[in-house]
Amino acid sequence: MITLENCAKVYGKGESAVRALAGVTLRVARGESVAVRGPSGSGKSTLLHILGLLDRATSGRYLLSGADVTGLGDRERSRIRNRTIGFVFQNFQLLPRLTALQNVSLPLLYAGRRDARDAAREALGRVGLAGRIRHRPGALSGGEQQRVAIARALVKDPELILADEPTGNLDSRTGGQILDLLDTIHAQGVTLVIVTHDDKVAARAGRVIAMADGAITADISV
Repeated sequence: MITLENCAKVYGKGESAVRALAGVTLRVARGESVAVRGPSGSGKSTLLHILGLLDRATSGRYLLSGADVTGLGDRERSRIRNRTIGFVFQNFQLLPRLTALQNVSLPLLYAGRRDARDAAREALGRVGLAGRIRHRPGALSGGEQQRVAIARALVKDPELILADEPTGNLDSRTGGQILDLLDTIHAQGVTLVIVTHDDKVAARAGRVIAMADGAITADISV
């Protein structure tokens, strides 16, 4: 599913250059559940952005589902990202003036899908929000907002879900419910990569990768 070969990421040039990733090599098989953990500044979010085609490595090679995506242009990267990858972020990234249904429909509307609203209703039902589809984010709890974000990720039927601190803004009980939901999605065959600094979140994954100073320091199957 995912193959990174000696990928580095450097921001800036000369004396002001900052190395965010230092020659990372990583393979994630289809259907795996992987947690990437480490302190702030360890490179884990940079790694996730490269995996999600939101950023480019300065050097190295990236294969996604067997295809080399390293040198692709922005339009092709966007097409693959929209077709293959679902994102879940710590701060939800919902549009405040849109309802839950509209937020989840949006990726499909951009793709020209005529069944966008029906597919969005189904996705919201899968995350337990069938009765909240007409509520705007401000009328939803933090846990409900994250469920909307997960529905938005699911609505495209992605092969891969990338989650960046998905429980970071939630209390422990609500965070546990979100992790249960992600576990259910993973059990349906979706590859899942979660970035976290929380050991309890990492313990839910089948494999834990530790990072520090832009490098992988441990890779443990649990």
